Amino acid sequence: MKFEVYCDENHQDILTAKEHDGVPHMTIGSLWIPAESRNGIKQKISEIRERHNKYGEIKWSKVSPSSLDFNKALFDLFLSYGTEMRFRCIAVEADKIKWDLHENDRELGFYKFYYQMLHHWILDFNEYSIFCDYKTNKRKKELHELKRCLACANLSSDITQVQALPSKKLVLIQLADLLLGAASARINKTTKKGSAKDELIRHLEKRLNIECLLPTTKSERKFNIFKINLSGGW
Repeated sequence: MKFEVYCDENHQDILTAKEHDGVPHMTIGSLWIPAESRNGIKQKISEIRERHNKYGEIKWSKVSPSSLDFNKALFDLFLSYGTEMRFRCIAVEADKIKWDLHENDRELGFYKFYYQMLHHWILDFNEYSIFCDYKTNKRKKELHELKRCLACANLSSDITQVQALPSKKLVLIQLADLLLGAASARINKTTKKGSAKDELIRHLEKRLNIECLLPTTKSERKFNIFKINLSGGW
């Protein structure tokens, strides 16, 4: 079966810069869909845009009271697909990273965490096309290396491509950004109670039938949050 994975990241500056804004966790998120579902999902997003008269780029940073119903509808769309459309993210506590294990190369460390986020959801006998949000600090060789490492670790699956594209051109990367923003905001405790973003997160939590977006078990298939343990242990 052919799958497509749309990826985005949040607060990546805490890994790639020696000084940052103090947010504890960097997050990388991914939206997973069967390739055959892509056009239908995009069509439904277009219908939601038309219904709410919202045509700009979908981004967590743009969530506001005036866009709240629109973004709730996007979350409802994600939820309506059940496990046919899935989300997974990794949360990395920057202060616990031992950079000497990554050759003191912060960009290399970033892509190692990208690998951890993707690898554990790649299953045998499938094909995967992976699309990352293009950032000016991305090094093309790292994406080629990420593809090579994923292919070597998953010999019975076909990693057809790992490609960086501008999120403005891919609405499914934009949807990944919105879902990741909600997870990241809860993990980093950056939303104000009663704000539009807080209400949007609570809407998602209610629809997922959970009290709070927190790290999940490995077996969670719909909305998986993987907080990597950098201290070792069980």
